[in-house]
Amino acid sequence: MYQDLQTEWMTAAEEGQLSVDIYREGDMLVIRSLVAGVAPDDLDVSISSDLLTIRGKREQCDKNSDSDVYYQECYWGSFSRSIVLPCHVAADSAEAQLKNGLLEVRIPIQAEGKQVKVKWG
Repeated sequence: MYQDLQTEWMTAAEEGQLSVDIYREGDMLVIRSLVAGVAPDDLDVSISSDLLTIRGKREQCDKNSDSDVYYQECYWGSFSRSIVLPCHVAADSAEAQLKNGLLEVRIPIQAEGKQVKVKWG
C-alpha cells in the first residue's frame, strides 16, 4: 500500500536533491555534501565555467518487497545538484575526496581578472 503512495508523488524520472555546505578556507573554496551509501564509482563531480555539478546514484541494498513498510524516509535512486560557484576558481586543480559518506571538493580560488591597459602598436 505504501509503495503505491510513493509512486504517486515521485516518478522514476525525478531526481532527489543534495544538500551542500560551501565556504572559503584560506585560498580554497570548499564544498561538502553528505552522500552516505554512495560508492565512489556511482558519483560524478564536474566543473564547467562557474558551475559545479554533483551527480550520483544511491542503490537500495535490501529491498523487502514481501514485507509491509512502516517508514521509508531515505532517498534511493539518482540525485544531482548544480551550484553556481561564488568566486573564480582554478577548476583544473580541483580535488575531491569521499570519506565516511562525506564528499569534500576543494578548489583553489583564483584572483579575479584584472584590468590590463593595451599598448598602442
